[in-house]
Amino acid sequence: MKRVKIRVFRYNPADGADARYDEFEVEAERWTTVLDALLYIKAHKDHSIALRYSCRMASCGSCGMVINGIPRLACYTKVYELGSDVITCRPLTNFPIIRDLATDFTAFFAKHKSMRPYIINDAVDRIDGREFLQKPEEVEKYLQFSYCIKCGLCYAACPTVATDKRFPGPQALAQMYRYLIDSRDMATDERLKVVDDRHGVWRCHFAGSCSMVCPKGVDPALGIQLLRAYLLGMSRDSKVVAELYRREK
Repeated sequence: MKRVKIRVFRYNPADGADARYDEFEVEAERWTTVLDALLYIKAHKDHSIALRYSCRMASCGSCGMVINGIPRLACYTKVYELGSDVITCRPLTNFPIIRDLATDFTAFFAKHKSMRPYIINDAVDRIDGREFLQKPEEVEKYLQFSYCIKCGLCYAACPTVATDKRFPGPQALAQMYRYLIDSRDMATDERLKVVDDRHGVWRCHFAGSCSMVCPKGVDPALGIQLLRAYLLGMSRDSKVVAELYRREK
């Protein structure tokens, strides 16, 4: 057991007060997570701290926050593993702050929904009840990207999101590829039109920070590059690529 100092970001846009950090000392065991420490503080030292959490087992993605400068899941981050006696917790960047550590995911989910994250197939309404069978190699193409829990860590780490509010973000683009490459989906052209834009898939600078912080190994940067490769393979149908070719000529 060791004593650590937890610095918690405090800010409420409704009261007009300046943002600040409150400091609390807690005792941590080897198994103590940052979320455990925050909930102890909330229960025993300051009931007013606002944070979001649910499953406590890295499945729901609710407890994302910036911990010692890196977007992480608080329930998945152990105090001992951070190797510091001072732990600073602040809300995810690139998200509007609701209060303290809780952020507004409205725009994030709107961008996710704009990718139409579901199978589009006219035959899905058939009445015989049969499944759409897939070969193992077909499943393998999208399985990795289906592990996304929408925690927003990649979105918070993305420098392009910080500079272009119209950019869908790594989570949305990786999910676009997940459904585009699914053999059951029949809306390839419709999907590509959504991201074939200067503020879409071509806006990514491939910093790779999204994949570095992903707690599920989704590797959204890979999904974006595969999506780009797909569009380049269909360059005649890409309005952005066609414009670049026209300028070169």
